[in-house]
Amino acid sequence: MKELVEVIAKSLVEHPDEVVVTEKETGKATVIELKVAQSDMGKVIGKQGRIAKAIRAVVKAAASKSDKKVIVDIV
Repeated sequence: MKELVEVIAKSLVEHPDEVVVTEKETGKATVIELKVAQSDMGKVIGKQGRIAKAIRAVVKAAASKSDKKVIVDIV
């Protein structure tokens, strides 16, 4: 999942070298934190959060195969 979020984020931003993705296991869920440059934050979130919702939907669909709950946080 971490690699999936990283590939998506790097394709959206202007500064792909500043994209940092961390993955943490917390009980029943996996939390993926996405950090980008301040100037790229709007590109990752999108208008009214549409791109952020799309990223979460893709990750949720990929995680449904393994029956895990995955949470994507944009920091």
